[in-house]
Amino acid sequence: MDLEYYNAYCGSLTATTHVIQWGDAHVWKVGGKVFAIAGWNDGNSFAVTFKTSPDEFDFLIAIDGVRPAPYLASRGFTWVQHYRSPGLADDDLREQIAESHRLVGLGLSKKKQRELGLRNDTTETH
Repeated sequence: MDLEYYNAYCGSLTATTHVIQWGDAHVWKVGGKVFAIAGWNDGNSFAVTFKTSPDEFDFLIAIDGVRPAPYLASRGFTWVQHYRSPGLADDDLREQIAESHRLVGLGLSKKKQRELGLRNDTTETH
């Protein structure tokens, strides 16, 4: 995956916005909350940082080329960074980015999820 493909893929997900911040990082958000960041790498390799579930975190960081995300994981967040080869195959990286989008979207209020088209239900259950 390269930056152009990363941006196109993230832009294809529901209700996303793109900003360049924190220097030159390409940051993708859903509902104003970050779900993927391209950049923040110490080397010249393409790096993508994303949220994952606690169960996936340990599995992912055991892969050569994937590590706990700088800045975020040290603060207790379950974010990882694909930062060098071999890392994740493109299909796996797309799957992880989509899952990060889903997880971050679930953290939004139900009302916001509906407004953004992330939720299909129209009635609240009590």
